[in-house]
Amino acid sequence: MTWREKWTVFRAWFTRRGIDPLVTLAYAGGVALFLMVLSQFYIPGKGFSYLIAFGGNLEEVRLSKVRKMDYYIQRSSSGYDAQYYVQIAMDPSLQNTQLKQAVDNLAYRARRILFPATAFLLGGASPPAILQAYALQNAFCWLVLAVLLLHWFPPRDWDCFLRWIGVLFSLGVSVSVRNALVDGPSLLLIALGLFLADKGRPWWSTLVLAVSGLGKETNLLGAASLLPKRGADFKTWMLAIIRGALVAAPLVLWLLYLSLKLGPVMDAGQRNFDWPFVAYLHKWRQVMGELPDVGWPNFGALWSFFMLITLTVQFLFLVLRPQWDRAWWRVGMSFAVLMIVLGDAVWEGYPGAASRVLLPMQLAFNILVPMGRWWRLVLLAGNLTLVAAFFELQPPAIEGYVMGGNSSLFSTASGRAMTMQYTTGWYSPEGFRSFFWCWARGNAEHKIFNPHSFVVKGRLRFSTFAAGHRTVHLKLNGEEIWQTTMGDNQLITASLSALRLLPGGNLLEWQTDTPSVQVNSDPRALAFVLQNLHLDVLRELPAEPAP
Repeated sequence: MTWREKWTVFRAWFTRRGIDPLVTLAYAGGVALFLMVLSQFYIPGKGFSYLIAFGGNLEEVRLSKVRKMDYYIQRSSSGYDAQYYVQIAMDPSLQNTQLKQAVDNLAYRARRILFPATAFLLGGASPPAILQAYALQNAFCWLVLAVLLLHWFPPRDWDCFLRWIGVLFSLGVSVSVRNALVDGPSLLLIALGLFLADKGRPWWSTLVLAVSGLGKETNLLGAASLLPKRGADFKTWMLAIIRGALVAAPLVLWLLYLSLKLGPVMDAGQRNFDWPFVAYLHKWRQVMGELPDVGWPNFGALWSFFMLITLTVQFLFLVLRPQWDRAWWRVGMSFAVLMIVLGDAVWEGYPGAASRVLLPMQLAFNILVPMGRWWRLVLLAGNLTLVAAFFELQPPAIEGYVMGGNSSLFSTASGRAMTMQYTTGWYSPEGFRSFFWCWARGNAEHKIFNPHSFVVKGRLRFSTFAAGHRTVHLKLNGEEIWQTTMGDNQLITASLSALRLLPGGNLLEWQTDTPSVQVNSDPRALAFVLQNLHLDVLRELPAEPAP
């Protein structure tokens, strides 16, 4: 049998099952791409702890059992939400008295107990295992969701592929995975609840949706799927009300426990809600004002612009094409109503939390948009944030520098390594492994450790530009080796190849003559930035003769 005949038989096997082999290959490629990207976030000795975004500013108030572990810390940062939930995961019963100090607004955070509890169980009550389990829960849920979505988007054509990948690589899901947040797993639970309803398992659907409320309060909006179709009789409506009450019951009982344990728990979150469309319009004004200044590496306003377009398209589709008898429309419309009352805290920042808070609306949209050539334009507009996934899921530049040159000098026979550290005056490194940068807040320092017993010749390569006009001086061990004067956003590239790195510690001092400033909506005080910093270790140098 020739290869053409084999391909014909192979394709016929897929065709009989309503599946396109090339589209199926694209689905497999999407999963493989996700796993490859995820693997880039692994740090030897620290696992996947980067995904949790521990902030260095909060290290002293963290749980003692967490501080004893080896995990990645974002220097000069307050971190992000997952660092609080993973500490709750260390004791989901909330008996640990240190939690009140370690977790900001514990009563609010503890309402979302489901995923800390599952991490505790998956980790077998071992703190290091719990930390890694919490970091990877999103990735596991992503893989399960990828399989579950085949129920609505089987690999039969490219239209289905766009709907499938539009959800899995949306900005909301990508941000959830990248920061170990609760939104991706929450979407999985809502989708699973509606899948069970589609399969004629309403009570199992009720159970899953009830559990989902312990993951995030807005998950209760998924109970809209349990509402009867038009023309239902009284008995059907009463049954729906009973199921709705059962969905709310676990969260209500948990809130009662929290009120006894922690006091008032009905805080809706500061600035999370506002009058209809007020914060939404604030976001549009902010984005349109800053969109002209978009440029590498800051694409934040552009991603927010795409997010606003996608959410607006999804909202208008659901409003203008009511389909009450379809469970996904009822769920999507519930989140559409939520969208118009979200407050500034959900919209602000780049890209903002709205894309992940409203993920069920995106899935509902992708399921409900009709097939057809003209509808494909609407589908594309409602999935524009796909283009941001590549940037959001880029692996981080962990160290903030790259070491090159003579690899035999990178370490000694005893294992002591040549290292470079950002010490005082720097924010955390940002960007990707292929392009990264680090902002200084003013005068700043690096420490270079030479583990050898002899002097090493080194070279520094970097680009820099300043926030405002300023002069920057660079000293090595007290001796000035470079200086430059920069205009506002004037890029300077430098290569300093005569560095004498003494045995032991070497101090690099970056000094600027102008106070730091704020740039656009960035809340930080910024002075100058280093891009793509390279430390090249070249060769051994003879010791200078004694005077």
